[in-house]
Amino acid sequence: QVLLVESGGGLVQAGGSLRLSCAAAGRSLSTYNMGWFRQAPGKERDFVAAVSWSDDRTYYADSVKGRFTISRDNAKNTVYLQMNSLKPEDTAVYYCAAGIRGPLSNIQRMSVTGYASWGQGTQVTVSS
Repeated sequence: QVLLVESGGGLVQAGGSLRLSCAAAGRSLSTYNMGWFRQAPGKERDFVAAVSWSDDRTYYADSVKGRFTISRDNAKNTVYLQMNSLKPEDTAVYYCAAGIRGPLSNIQRMSVTGYASWGQGTQVTVSS
Protein backbone atom coordinates (compact mmCIF):
# COMPACT_ATOMS: atom_id res chain seq x y z
CA GLN A 1 0.00 0.00 0.00
CA VAL A 2 0.89 3.64 -0.42
CA LEU A 3 0.79 6.23 2.36
CA LEU A 4 -1.13 9.26 1.08
CA VAL A 5 -1.54 12.64 2.76
CA GLU A 6 -3.96 15.28 1.45
CA SER A 7 -3.72 18.99 2.10
CA GLY A 8 -5.13 22.25 0.77
CA GLY A 9 -8.71 22.07 1.95
CA GLY A 10 -10.46 24.95 3.66
CA LEU A 11 -13.34 27.40 3.61
CA VAL A 12 -14.00 29.35 0.42
CA GLN A 13 -16.83 31.44 -0.95
CA ALA A 14 -18.87 30.25 -3.91
CA GLY A 15 -17.05 31.03 -7.13
CA GLY A 16 -13.65 30.71 -5.49
CA SER A 17 -10.84 28.25 -6.04
CA LEU A 18 -8.78 25.76 -4.06
CA ARG A 19 -5.97 23.41 -4.97
CA LEU A 20 -5.75 20.11 -3.14
CA SER A 21 -2.50 18.20 -2.94
CA CYS A 22 -1.92 14.52 -2.33
CA ALA A 23 1.63 13.60 -1.37
CA ALA A 24 2.82 10.02 -1.25
CA ALA A 25 5.41 8.46 1.00
CA GLY A 26 7.18 5.18 0.65
CA ARG A 27 6.45 4.49 -2.99
CA SER A 28 6.51 6.31 -6.28
CA LEU A 29 3.09 7.29 -7.60
CA SER A 30 4.30 7.25 -11.19
CA THR A 31 2.99 3.73 -11.83
CA TYR A 32 -0.35 4.13 -10.06
CA ASN A 33 -3.69 5.17 -11.40
CA MET A 34 -4.73 7.97 -9.04
CA GLY A 35 -8.12 9.31 -8.12
CA TRP A 36 -9.97 11.90 -6.08
CA PHE A 37 -13.26 11.14 -4.35
CA ARG A 38 -15.48 13.15 -2.04
CA GLN A 39 -17.96 12.37 0.67
CA ALA A 40 -20.59 14.72 2.02
CA PRO A 41 -22.25 14.06 5.42
CA GLY A 42 -24.69 11.18 5.23
CA LYS A 43 -23.78 10.34 1.64
CA GLU A 44 -21.64 7.78 -0.11
CA ARG A 45 -18.10 8.44 -1.26
CA ASP A 46 -18.36 9.64 -4.85
CA PHE A 47 -15.90 9.74 -7.70
CA VAL A 48 -14.55 13.18 -8.66
CA ALA A 49 -11.56 12.73 -10.96
CA ALA A 50 -8.86 10.27 -11.98
CA VAL A 51 -5.61 10.22 -13.92
CA SER A 52 -4.13 7.20 -15.64
CA TRP A 53 -0.54 6.19 -14.89
CA SER A 54 0.20 5.01 -18.42
CA ASP A 55 -0.80 8.00 -20.55
CA ASP A 56 -1.94 10.67 -18.06
CA ARG A 57 -5.44 10.51 -19.49
CA THR A 58 -7.91 12.21 -17.18
CA TYR A 59 -11.47 11.37 -16.21
CA TYR A 60 -14.07 13.51 -14.46
CA ALA A 61 -17.48 13.24 -12.89
CA ASP A 62 -20.06 15.17 -14.89
CA SER A 63 -20.68 17.46 -11.93
CA VAL A 64 -17.11 18.82 -11.99
CA LYS A 65 -16.22 18.77 -15.70
CA GLY A 66 -14.90 22.11 -16.85
CA ARG A 67 -14.31 23.29 -13.27
CA PHE A 68 -11.85 20.78 -11.75
CA THR A 69 -8.52 19.62 -13.10
CA ILE A 70 -6.51 16.63 -11.89
CA SER A 71 -2.78 16.53 -12.53
CA ARG A 72 0.31 14.72 -11.30
CA ASP A 73 3.91 15.71 -10.73
CA ASN A 74 5.92 12.52 -10.61
CA ALA A 75 9.09 14.37 -9.63
CA LYS A 76 7.34 15.59 -6.49
CA ASN A 77 5.42 12.34 -6.03
CA THR A 78 2.25 14.41 -5.74
CA VAL A 79 -1.18 14.52 -7.34
CA TYR A 80 -3.24 17.71 -7.45
CA LEU A 81 -6.87 18.67 -7.80
CA GLN A 82 -7.40 22.25 -8.95
CA MET A 83 -10.95 23.29 -8.15
CA ASN A 84 -12.37 26.44 -9.75
CA SER A 85 -15.82 28.01 -9.75
CA LEU A 86 -16.65 26.20 -6.54
CA LYS A 87 -20.27 25.72 -5.56
CA PRO A 88 -21.85 25.03 -2.15
CA GLU A 89 -22.68 21.52 -3.38
CA ASP A 90 -18.95 20.83 -3.68
CA THR A 91 -18.74 20.88 0.12
CA ALA A 92 -17.38 17.52 1.29
CA VAL A 93 -14.37 15.70 2.62
CA TYR A 94 -12.05 15.04 -0.31
CA TYR A 95 -9.99 11.87 -0.46
CA CYS A 96 -7.02 10.95 -2.59
CA ALA A 97 -6.62 7.31 -3.61
CA ALA A 98 -4.09 5.09 -5.33
CA GLY A 99 -5.45 2.45 -7.67
CA ILE A 100 -5.25 -1.29 -7.34
CA ARG A 101 -2.44 -2.80 -9.34
CA GLY A 102 -3.09 -3.72 -12.93
CA PRO A 103 -5.33 -2.14 -15.58
CA LEU A 104 -8.60 -0.57 -14.49
CA SER A 105 -11.86 -0.69 -16.35
CA ASN A 106 -13.71 2.60 -16.56
CA ILE A 107 -16.21 1.27 -14.05
CA GLN A 108 -13.44 0.44 -11.58
CA ARG A 109 -11.72 3.75 -12.21
CA MET A 110 -14.82 5.65 -11.11
CA SER A 111 -15.60 3.42 -8.14
CA VAL A 112 -14.05 3.03 -4.70
CA THR A 113 -13.47 -0.63 -5.61
CA GLY A 114 -10.72 0.41 -8.02
CA TYR A 115 -8.51 1.84 -5.30
CA ALA A 116 -6.45 0.18 -2.59
CA SER A 117 -4.86 3.05 -0.65
CA TRP A 118 -6.61 6.12 0.72
CA GLY A 119 -5.57 9.32 2.41
CA GLN A 120 -7.18 10.65 5.57
CA GLY A 121 -9.20 13.27 3.72
CA THR A 122 -9.29 17.05 3.70
CA GLN A 123 -12.40 19.16 4.34
CA VAL A 124 -13.62 21.55 1.66
CA THR A 125 -16.41 23.92 2.62
CA VAL A 126 -17.96 26.30 0.10
CA SER A 127 -20.17 29.03 1.49
CA SER A 128 -22.96 30.65 -0.49
